Amino acid sequence: MTAILELLSGLCLLLGGVLCISGAVGMLRMPDFFSRTHASGVTDTLAAPLLLSGLLLQMGWSLDSVKVVMILILVLATNPTATHAM
Repeated sequence: MTAILELLSGLCLLLGGVLCISGAVGMLRMPDFFSRTHASGVTDTLAAPLLLSGLLLQMGWSLDSVKVVMILILVLATNPTATHAM
């Protein structure tokens, strides 16, 4: 069971890292403000939860994992709203 959790955690962290890098490239290559906002919004909405869930799987169940879940809920609630408001 731990090997499966390690594999899922590594996959989430890897995908989150790739999305962060692709968002950074999108921020550099997009021509105007609205395109850059779209690139950063898509990256934040998907990359941050992937990275946080990967860390959650690495961490195991403790008080720290409850804090990470609360951060994950906050990120999922605020990032799309903030990007849309811009």
